[in-house]
Amino acid sequence: MLGRTLQRRLKGHELFVADLPELDITDGAAVRQAMTAFKPDAVIHCAAMTQVDACESDADAAYKVNALGSANVAMAATECDARLIAFSTDYVFDGTLDRPYHEYDAPFACTVYGASKLAGEEAIRHHCPKHTIVRIAWLYGEGGSSFVHTMLKLGSQSGEALKVVNDQIGNPTSAEAVADLTLRLLDVKLPGVVHGSCDGEATWFDFALAIFKYAGVKRGLVPCASADFPRPARRPANSRLEKRVLRLADLPPMPHWQAEVEKFIATTQ
Repeated sequence: MLGRTLQRRLKGHELFVADLPELDITDGAAVRQAMTAFKPDAVIHCAAMTQVDACESDADAAYKVNALGSANVAMAATECDARLIAFSTDYVFDGTLDRPYHEYDAPFACTVYGASKLAGEEAIRHHCPKHTIVRIAWLYGEGGSSFVHTMLKLGSQSGEALKVVNDQIGNPTSAEAVADLTLRLLDVKLPGVVHGSCDGEATWFDFALAIFKYAGVKRGLVPCASADFPRPARRPANSRLEKRVLRLADLPPMPHWQAEVEKFIATTQ
């Protein structure tokens, strides 16, 4: 979702866009060869294994892509003297704090996905001095799949009210808002970690209510607990990310999540 959105938003620039099967980030030689041939000024690293439950059942694959793959991208970017913008996740935290996590909080991952992404962050810090790591959460965007796409599909079907988890809280975030931030970070070179989720907070139930409201969906929704939907990987109860670095750097705040959901659904209707 983010890659597609960035490709559209950066179409005025000279781009080298890579995905499987033409380029595999776990192949360090191939990554180095591709970057050396293109000689980028900046590298935007969106590739990841993001299927949280699949990571739990195949840790080797998760670390191969999220940790080793990120190291390969970081080393190749450094060899080209390119600036690297890479994306990480709220899952680097365990979700137990009673406030939003800021960039200076110590990460503590409790899932394979989170641990592999944290290992990727560490690899980027080690191998590429000219980097910015942007942590995002609860992402949706063009093409899906995402929570928004799932709820719109379920909402179009008839049946009883849908149960939606109401004891996990986070920041629903549009790929468009992250793309806006990425474009800004290409010019304003903030080093280190930046939190880039949308402002405002919601539970998944709140998020679903907003989706149905803006899409005009009439199917009912009822709140439920995470325990009603057991999953292989534990979901953080608190995924909220404070945008402290953006505030300290006097950069514009991220847009509010409700406005972004309304705007996104208006473009998909």
